[in-house]
Amino acid sequence: MSDQLTRAAELLFDAHRLARPVSPLTQSFPGLTVGDAYAIQRLNLARHLHRGAVQCGHKIGLTSAPMQQLLGVDEPDFGYVLDDMVLADGAAVPTGTLCAPRVEPEVAFRIGVPLRGPGVSAADVMAAAEAVAPALEIVDSRIADWRITLADTIADNASSGAVVLGEWVPIAEAPRLPDTTATLMVNDSTVDTGEGAAVMGDPAEAVAWLANALAAYDIAIDAGQFVMSGSYTTAAFVVSGDRASAHLSGLGTVTVAFE
Repeated sequence: MSDQLTRAAELLFDAHRLARPVSPLTQSFPGLTVGDAYAIQRLNLARHLHRGAVQCGHKIGLTSAPMQQLLGVDEPDFGYVLDDMVLADGAAVPTGTLCAPRVEPEVAFRIGVPLRGPGVSAADVMAAAEAVAPALEIVDSRIADWRITLADTIADNASSGAVVLGEWVPIAEAPRLPDTTATLMVNDSTVDTGEGAAVMGDPAEAVAWLANALAAYDIAIDAGQFVMSGSYTTAAFVVSGDRASAHLSGLGTVTVAFE
């Protein structure tokens, strides 16, 4: 199986580099498990780091009940965020570098002291967080036509593409996150609205889940890293010429353009 995992990782790495999607891995490699998928993800993380990238954060996916039901799972998944995936508010993204991008509004947590599971709680997350920020995640699937199973999306770094971060708000000045609302807009039209409580009841609960899930791999959320905690709403497809924004109540607005 190790040769198959290496081959699967190479297919995804090339699909990302060339922005050319591939068939579902679960079809090409029958019997692929969730454990195999995380192994593939780690192989490509190591490849990126070897080439000079720096891991600056983590992302959590599948935090909403509808998405979990769609893939037949009862918990989220996770991936990594590299420095070259982070975009400034108002950035322009060449769509030719992506396969089939979508946007999601989220809150990002900047961690001030390491979080290492097991046993991390939402209260621990809030105590460890320095600041939070409104954010847009650009999700993208290197699996053709988003025909993903859980193993496919995990192997594909939880379908991550890039993240756009707004202004950081000190944690002491942040509103109660479960009560915040997010409005996702594309080209001045409202796509969807959602509440922070849609993210596992509280976005801080999602970060706690991540810290505890990472403990199985002897990984901590390090000081200085940030965590994309999961989408408040549905994900909207975007194409060249679109402009997307997310407004999170009490936190601010973040925007990105596609060209």
